Amino acid sequence: MYHFLRPLLFRLDPEWAHTATLWAAQAAQRTVLPLVASQYQFEDERLKQRLWGNTFPNPVGLAAGADKNAQAVPFWEAIGFGFVEVGSVSAQPAPGNPTPRAFRLPKDQALINRLGLNNDGAEAVAERLEHGRPDRARPLGINLAKTHDPDIMGDAALEDFRTSFRRLVGQASYVTLNVSCPNTPDGGTFEDPAALDALLDVIMAEQKAPGLAVPVVIKLSPPLSDRVLFDTRLEDILAVAMDHDVDGFIASNTAPDRKGVRTSDDRLEEIGAGGLSGPPLEARATRLVQYLYRGTDGEIPIIGVGGVHDAESAYAKIRAGASLVQIYTALVYEGPGLVQRIKEGLVARLRDDGYASLENVVGVDA
Repeated sequence: MYHFLRPLLFRLDPEWAHTATLWAAQAAQRTVLPLVASQYQFEDERLKQRLWGNTFPNPVGLAAGADKNAQAVPFWEAIGFGFVEVGSVSAQPAPGNPTPRAFRLPKDQALINRLGLNNDGAEAVAERLEHGRPDRARPLGINLAKTHDPDIMGDAALEDFRTSFRRLVGQASYVTLNVSCPNTPDGGTFEDPAALDALLDVIMAEQKAPGLAVPVVIKLSPPLSDRVLFDTRLEDILAVAMDHDVDGFIASNTAPDRKGVRTSDDRLEEIGAGGLSGPPLEARATRLVQYLYRGTDGEIPIIGVGGVHDAESAYAKIRAGASLVQIYTALVYEGPGLVQRIKEGLVARLRDDGYASLENVVGVDA
């Protein structure tokens, strides 16, 4: 079906196409959700894992950015995702950057966006999730970022994160701190070790409060290269995270550069700035997964994201050290059937390689 719909969607501006897709998903979950679920029923015990006190029926999750405002969580579960991550959500509503702010790179099966953390804000998203809680059956991650406002800096930025965490933590199976999003006037991020240390002081103190004990993971930027990966800044970030006993990592966010892109320079210049996602990031993101797995002795779960577009790319991230993987860009190009194809392909690879379960494969290539 998506084979026929994609040409129509690709005639629309990418952001409008995404909005139309969310409308369709919401309509489906109100009317024909059981029928949708019946089309995507494939699950296999070999893919099931227990992480952070939650059961993940399969390792394929929806990445943050696809459903910023938690509008279609039951739909994503129905098409077979093992877990869903919504957001990024900020304490205050934000309209984002001026349009156009989303672009396709069909030659690379990639996307560029500079959406600017447009979202409905923590209060609205929390109310939506509270209302829909009875319909959720699988783990839900909530991705938090600082409100996109140049006046929110320093202690105000920490309070902004704290506000979002307090309001949304009750709905989350885990909370992601999007520390790698450059939404400050100078393009800086909370990946600065000192800034990260201050943020984790605040959030991990909140986590210890009664009723707020939810796993906290941090989302990092991709490395500059998929080759030698030794960066003193990354070493410092890992040390800070480990000192605060973070519960996991997501590797990785979008990239500001255009490494590995085949799209013409003229087209890239026309598009301008923005975060790159899709296959050009695959090797770098996988390398970061491997680095984090080694750096934590495989003791902390990692979610691999960046260029996952089929079973082989998902399997590579798992073998590098990811317990879970996420997709978004590939969904734009391949449609909802991709989720089932990845799961079927993973089972086939487990069988061919002689593994009894996915857990046995995590990190074998690290």
